[in-house]
Amino acid sequence: MVSRVRVWLNRTYAENVFFMDQLRRNPSDRAVEIHATHGDADSPVLAAADTAELEPEGLSPAAYVEFALAQCERRRIDVFVPRLHQSAIVAHRAEFEAVGTALLAPPPEGVAVFEDKVIAYEAVQAIGVPVPPWWRVRSADELVAAVEELEAGGHKACFKPASGAGGVGFRVITRAPFSMMHLNGFPSPYVPMDLVLTALKESDEPVDWIVMPRLEQPEVSVDCLTGPDNRLRLAVGRTKNGRRRGFTLHEQWLEPARRIAEGFGLHYLSNIQFRMFGDTPVLMDVNTRPAGGLHQLSLCGVNAPWAAVQLALGEDPGEMVPPFLGQDYTVVSGPRPLRAVSLPQQRTEEATEPLLPAVPTPAPVDSVEVAAQVLPL
Repeated sequence: MVSRVRVWLNRTYAENVFFMDQLRRNPSDRAVEIHATHGDADSPVLAAADTAELEPEGLSPAAYVEFALAQCERRRIDVFVPRLHQSAIVAHRAEFEAVGTALLAPPPEGVAVFEDKVIAYEAVQAIGVPVPPWWRVRSADELVAAVEELEAGGHKACFKPASGAGGVGFRVITRAPFSMMHLNGFPSPYVPMDLVLTALKESDEPVDWIVMPRLEQPEVSVDCLTGPDNRLRLAVGRTKNGRRRGFTLHEQWLEPARRIAEGFGLHYLSNIQFRMFGDTPVLMDVNTRPAGGLHQLSLCGVNAPWAAVQLALGEDPGEMVPPFLGQDYTVVSGPRPLRAVSLPQQRTEEATEPLLPAVPTPAPVDSVEVAAQVLPL
């Protein structure tokens, strides 16, 4: 009898409830037990898991690694999918292997390159992947110089943290003065240049931004599955143009993504994002983790989460080609269950009992909206 696979997801995005669904509905018909931890007791990920715990707050990266090793050993985790403190965790891969846990994450070298967008752009440019023009900015004077050069070339300037994930901190510079236009309707990423400069000059907090032209649509996120042998097993582009989403296997997107995933050893699941700069597709960002929208590949008949778990377990799924490309679609919000009651307070150092037993979570009744359901167009 084939044993069940125990998978742990730590402090991950709400959309990964769909990642968990796909693991359970795997084409191998293998039993999967999912453990989840989070800092928010009302995360839908905790309700979707078979066992769940609150994570302790305020741990340093080193202390978090100790917490993670203890979780893996106590829960007998076969595959750990780390998001929080990924770089610290992958540096201790041998210690996780010693307790019987495979890390579904790239090696430290691959993670380190893409923690800083400036280092990332320099690295991928060196292997021939086009990137947009960019400036690293740490002061008001440097911001003015970068914005003026971009505007002189007819571009809108935008900025975001040099280190960070997703769209956190992304803003577009405008020369329009602050007015009721900025207060009407929904909040916008546009910020007046004079307000940004004032905030910079009055703040004691250092900034480390990357400034670049605002890139045009379509945005194409290429989901990649790469083996520990640095060979790509799967690459599918998810296109986004306004509300419309779709899929592509066009080499103008897949070829540079393949070069990055294989060249930098982005083992298992990664997500490589491109946009247009004029007529040229250029790199926008690289995520060394599964994308929140990875489950959307199911519309192409592909179960990427399970294939990644197979690779982590040493079971090579081989090269995967989608049997078809799904029709265009859009994303809408939908309800997901929450736990009936919040998780208890985190145990103290003196406590010896586990926070939750390794049994299924109670039947949930409350719900939260997760904006990742897909509908055809």
